[in-house]
Amino acid sequence: MVTREARAVEVQGRPAFRVLDLGLEPYAVTLRRQEELVQERLQDAVPDTLILVEHPPVVTLGRAKSTANLRETPEALRARGIEFFEVTRGGDVTYHAPGQLVGYPIFDLRQHGRDVLRFCRGVEAALIGVLREYGLTALAVPGKAGVWIGEQKVASLGISLRRWVTFHGFALNVSTDLTGFRAIRPCGEAPEVMTSMEALLGRAVPMREVRERVQGWFAEVFHLDGSGSVVG
Repeated sequence: MVTREARAVEVQGRPAFRVLDLGLEPYAVTLRRQEELVQERLQDAVPDTLILVEHPPVVTLGRAKSTANLRETPEALRARGIEFFEVTRGGDVTYHAPGQLVGYPIFDLRQHGRDVLRFCRGVEAALIGVLREYGLTALAVPGKAGVWIGEQKVASLGISLRRWVTFHGFALNVSTDLTGFRAIRPCGEAPEVMTSMEALLGRAVPMREVRERVQGWFAEVFHLDGSGSVVG
């Protein structure tokens, strides 16, 4: 096991990127880490970085701030051990919990076409590629952020941008306890719309395996080299 100080190299002309695998970490800690990395990326002190993490139960409300989609008050959530944060990402309300792989790309879009929509479609494409490896046919639905399988949503997406550097990101339900979504209307949808890889497959899915495949697909979709990434 190596430290969180990730090394990055450039191979075969592809720009380097690194993955910081943080395991289970409180939302507030990772949020501060994102802020620090955004500043470092703006100064070109670090390469494009993908944080992979799981969070203890937490509800976050994005820029849309539609409190109508909260089915419980922030106070009621906290009383049940679910944290609550208002954040600057795009989108509405969502839920994170163990068993959900959350990814925060700290990417400089000046190196990726200066196109936010294209970047979001790339994130969705990477997740669709991961799901395809498990025999799941997923797609992006026009007008709806995230990744869907039939009428059910398996991954959510909400991005922020600061001087062309991205932060916040995606949440892929791997083995998440889906009952947690009952506290909200996720992005305005009924809680029952949410599903997970394990619910769809009817079997256990190793989180470590999913993390590795996400890293590989990010490298593929964004034409990056992740061979210097390390696990934190």
